[in-house]
Amino acid sequence: MTSFEPDQAFQYDSSAESVGTRPAGPCVMVIFGATGDLTARKLIPAVYNLSKSSHLSREFAVVGVAKDEMDTEHFRDLLTEDLRKFSTVPVEDNLWEWLRRRIYYVSGNFADPKLYSDLAETLKKADATHNTHANYFFYLATSPAFFSTIIAQLGACELTKEENHAWRRVIIEKPFGRDLETARALNHDIRKTLSEKQIYRIDHYLGKETVQNILIFRFGNGIIEPIWNRRYIDHVQITVGETVGVEGRGGYFDQAGTLRDMVPNHVFQLLTLTAMEPPNSFAADAVRQEQTKILHAFQPLSAEEVLHRCVRGQYGEGMIGEEQCNAYASEPSVDPESRTETFVAMRLQVDNWRWADVPFYFRTGKRMRKRHTEIAIQFRRAPLLIFRDTPINKLQPNMMVIHIAPEEGISLSFGAKIPGPLMRMGSVNMDFKYNDYFGGSPTTGYEVLLYDCIVGDATLFQSAEMVEAGWGVVDPVLDVWKALPPRNFPNYEAGSAGPKEAFELIERDGRHWRSFEASTEKYAGWAKRAEAK
Repeated sequence: MTSFEPDQAFQYDSSAESVGTRPAGPCVMVIFGATGDLTARKLIPAVYNLSKSSHLSREFAVVGVAKDEMDTEHFRDLLTEDLRKFSTVPVEDNLWEWLRRRIYYVSGNFADPKLYSDLAETLKKADATHNTHANYFFYLATSPAFFSTIIAQLGACELTKEENHAWRRVIIEKPFGRDLETARALNHDIRKTLSEKQIYRIDHYLGKETVQNILIFRFGNGIIEPIWNRRYIDHVQITVGETVGVEGRGGYFDQAGTLRDMVPNHVFQLLTLTAMEPPNSFAADAVRQEQTKILHAFQPLSAEEVLHRCVRGQYGEGMIGEEQCNAYASEPSVDPESRTETFVAMRLQVDNWRWADVPFYFRTGKRMRKRHTEIAIQFRRAPLLIFRDTPINKLQPNMMVIHIAPEEGISLSFGAKIPGPLMRMGSVNMDFKYNDYFGGSPTTGYEVLLYDCIVGDATLFQSAEMVEAGWGVVDPVLDVWKALPPRNFPNYEAGSAGPKEAFELIERDGRHWRSFEASTEKYAGWAKRAEAK
């Protein structure tokens, strides 16, 4: 049975409050799927970090909801153990005790109306104990199969109803649909219960400081925006490389694949922030409208263009560092004959005035040699004319790289004269790293997103139109790949830079991927071994 104790018995330590912080207002965070991995690894550590930085209100509580039968004290013990394992900062006992006393648990079946009546009763008691003003946000850390059911049940017991100045919001994890048709159906279902302003479709990539800084970097610097167009930029590369495999999610991933799992959300968020026009303000609707315009501006891919502009791959066995990695088809819960892709590369064109004739390349894959996410902007080469009577016979293009993970920062390469009597040029790098300039402690990437939901700022969350526009770009690729199953899987080695077809994709245009710290010999050698088999 849930125990509620007077709030004043546990004092919030305000001595660590930071200058200039703005605590969010009173509320209760309700986590559906509260005994899952996301809650343990990300959500509770993020809530702890927000409390440590004084961004949480003192009038705050958490209610976990899951099917596992246990009482509140057992749930608190479970989260205590998880936090000490996964926290990004040292856990302070007094602060965790303050937060722990605000955590409660309700168990039941997500389709059972009784669960929601029990939840409503728990929320009333939390309001009375912690003075949370009946403000609730519901985090759906569950399988997508439960999204519509949970939201409909919340509506049926009026837990999503906003009245007497109280707000109600719902955070929905990806994937949001499997294609355009299912995304539209899901949007239709949840809009029966929620208004669009209550829906927060989350993408944790946008919790990273560097991703958010793209807006400041582009639109807040007078030397950047004037050259951010087709006149000066040759092409854009986006790389999202992961060293991990399916990490125990084989059953889900084998049904989804990298195209569904990464492209309509993570990759398109990075691409649209890079390519969008200046919004008229940083208000949520203004930013998201400009991102949506870019998604609508992509040249539609015909079936023939899918074959030439899109590459898929699946990893085989290999080595990453000292770790021997199994082939994807040997992973637990994966069909041994699986044709599911673990790598995607694509060439897209944006049909608008700013980006006409500037290709956008992206690649994303699992079991790559290095974990790294970046946006690389390659500028056009300067004319060689004035150097024709010097030893310089080639000018390297300038490149600006926005590093997103694991290091966050921005680097710029440019040419400079090498000291000496001859006219020789070398490449110079200027590097900016967030930690070097601004410091800061490690985060989970969810802190900003949870905080923004509490204060009602949806800028970093996807709108319904954005979701559907993203699937509209991906759908033709899904259709072609479904009709023409791959014949050469696996086609890249774990620990490499991806399949050779991804290199050919960009090299056909006379361009090259930035180094992925994997030599061409590695994928060439893998291709030869695959052919020999």
